[in-house]
Amino acid sequence: MSPTPIIVWFRESLRLSDHPALYAAAQTGGPVVCSYIYDQESPGLRQLGGATQWWLAQSLRALRAELQALGTDLVIRRGPAAKVLGQLARETEAGAVYWNDVAQAGPRGVAASVEAGLGDIGVASRVFPDDLLVDPATMSGKDGRGPRVFTPFWKRVLALGDPAKPLPTPVRLPPVAGIASLGIHELALEPTRPDWAGGLRTTWQPGERTAQQRLRGFLESAVSSYAADRDRPDIDATSRLSPHLRFGEISPRQIWHAARFAAEERPALAKGIDKFLSEVGWREFSRHLLYNNPDLATRNLQPSFDPFPWTQDDAALAAWQRGQTGYPIVDAGMRELWHTGSMHNRVRMVAASLLVKHLLIDWRQGEQWFWDTLVDADAGSNPASWQWVAGSGADAAPYFRVFNPVLQGEKFDANGSYVRRWVPELSRLPAGLIHQPWAAKPLELAEAGVTLGRSYPAPIVDHKHGRERALAAYASLRTSD
Repeated sequence: MSPTPIIVWFRESLRLSDHPALYAAAQTGGPVVCSYIYDQESPGLRQLGGATQWWLAQSLRALRAELQALGTDLVIRRGPAAKVLGQLARETEAGAVYWNDVAQAGPRGVAASVEAGLGDIGVASRVFPDDLLVDPATMSGKDGRGPRVFTPFWKRVLALGDPAKPLPTPVRLPPVAGIASLGIHELALEPTRPDWAGGLRTTWQPGERTAQQRLRGFLESAVSSYAADRDRPDIDATSRLSPHLRFGEISPRQIWHAARFAAEERPALAKGIDKFLSEVGWREFSRHLLYNNPDLATRNLQPSFDPFPWTQDDAALAAWQRGQTGYPIVDAGMRELWHTGSMHNRVRMVAASLLVKHLLIDWRQGEQWFWDTLVDADAGSNPASWQWVAGSGADAAPYFRVFNPVLQGEKFDANGSYVRRWVPELSRLPAGLIHQPWAAKPLELAEAGVTLGRSYPAPIVDHKHGRERALAAYASLRTSD
């Protein structure tokens, strides 16, 4: 008697290696149906932004190609996961559905509905831990709360030792023929009119293979100076793995073990690798925060922040979004974001600080813009980082820390190379003026072809005034306690 097929439900692990559910299904030796369900209907799911929709389309294409190389295919369906997987199980006469856990309230709620629906028709379910180094349920303190400060959290994770070793890619996946599937284009994930994704296409190549190449290249070169250079947006000093990690094209376990192996082989890399892994740790920390606070993107983690006197200023928000604030380092970052779907992390912090502190615009509006425009928009890291900057989150930046965008630019883009790339109207200014063009003399502006207020805006708010206003707003919270 032939074994019944097993359906593997691909969710946020769009890869073949170190995929626990896929590996377990392949180990049975029976037919495997690899499926992806594009679900915009189940409750509790945060819908993808425009940039992540584009990435998803490319990632699914890459995954389908890898599966076809193994002699099978990716079955793509659309609709509520519980309903669609039930239908697929009946069509294929599957005996079980396997999937990797996504340790978030919304996805777990969907998975519970899937499990219940499959049980009603006699189909088994198996769930495998996957997207985190440590199960968030094991990290709660005596008060029942999850971690709120990064450093002790990361020390606890490190004390647990190495996570499980990554699983290999299955050698063989016996297919089930004749299963109907949507084409990726039918999901309408990519922009058409207008097609704003040209910069994304020239910047990124999604997929598991590229993720592995990026990791190898980073560990062979840039990691040696990562601790010293990671804050510089003018050089290629980071791994650029975040969108690959966001879509599970590479797992945190694979990154961990590859990095530790590199450190053993070349001890001089240890400092850079430790810092690199701590950044993977911030992603882990943010996901743990999200696990314990499902409304992280909409609600202040610290309720004492609820009375904060935010300002509704649509014109200022639009100027920030377009990269027209008059602060070159911020404008460079916002334009990089729109063109490439990404922004250097140091510049993200400076741009976010300008919005929430200088302009007193609610962090949720910035978080939503990043959610829509970042290819690595992560359900945990994005809101956790915005709340960190605002001061309302876990392990938050001190209220009196208001980034000076001029000093930040001069420190981390000393030669102005980053600004010249993304704000070309300032490209002829010398390094000493490019981060504060308003300080240039009329002749210097004329020689550089800059007309303040016309070819490039004056600062949207004076730094000193913005800082004082922000400190007064934060002081009002303390006096209202």
